[in-house]
Amino acid sequence: MLNYVLRRLNLFIITLLILTLIGYNIVRLDPLSIYNKFELWEGWIQYLRQLKQYDLGIAANGTPITESLERVIPATLELCFFAFLIALVIGIPFGILAGIRRGSVADVFISSGTLLTFSMPIFWMALLMIMVFSLYLGWLPVSGRYNLLFEIPQVTGFALVDIIYSNHPQRSQAIEDIIRHLIMPTLVLAVAPTTEIITLLRDSVSDVMHQNYIKVAATKGLSKSEIVMRHVLKNALPPIIPKFGTQISTMMTFAIITESIFNWPGIGTWLLDALSFQDFIAVQAGVLTVGSVVLLANIFSDLVGAAISPLTRKKWYALK
Repeated sequence: MLNYVLRRLNLFIITLLILTLIGYNIVRLDPLSIYNKFELWEGWIQYLRQLKQYDLGIAANGTPITESLERVIPATLELCFFAFLIALVIGIPFGILAGIRRGSVADVFISSGTLLTFSMPIFWMALLMIMVFSLYLGWLPVSGRYNLLFEIPQVTGFALVDIIYSNHPQRSQAIEDIIRHLIMPTLVLAVAPTTEIITLLRDSVSDVMHQNYIKVAATKGLSKSEIVMRHVLKNALPPIIPKFGTQISTMMTFAIITESIFNWPGIGTWLLDALSFQDFIAVQAGVLTVGSVVLLANIFSDLVGAAISPLTRKKWYALK
């Protein structure tokens, strides 16, 4: 266990150093950057010392980068959290059903729907939802995180959490407004991880269903639901958990598109604005932040998957 954790941490540190080198070279694109007067490696060392002090620089508008990130990161994480939650709620049961009944009508229907949904461009789906649910039916707001008439106190940066634990006089109305603003962007962002979870779990469940211990459990008289709950899920879920980190990486990428369409005030919109103004200081900070979140998500999912996977535990014992 310890050897595996140390290997993953070493990989994390090496990748993070490469990421800082990329961020450093982005900063050097600014002709006014102080790092242009240094040699490459000497300037990189100075850059690392600056990062060590949690100093990401000043944006073109004069705002400290750290203050901007503290405002936009929670908005993106909130969006990604609810999107991934929807992906799990929808993807796990449909993936299990398709895996158990592989080759059946239900499997063909689920697989076809998954393929069709995954092939749809995310921006087209977002615009279609805006046209139907906002412009035509008028059920949901077009853009934004919440109605600015609600002055929500910024404590954690997560709007739903802040309003729930506040003493706002219109708290119930504000919660409803936040949820209505969340519905369309989270559904759009949840499409890609949902289809991937269904596909991964379908293949994993189908493989487990053909194992001998499942046949033995069936001969003992266990019902199909008991077999699924006791044996199938326990063995089908652990192998795909490390791949959840990849889905989070995909979500962070799609979040940039989703935020720009729905005018969601997250790091994606902030990065696009920085690019349009050629604010290289802000761009490198955004690249470092998004890259670090993706790396941490991958490391965490790998460690969790390894901790609960019997096959990985066998590898640990083999290394001893």
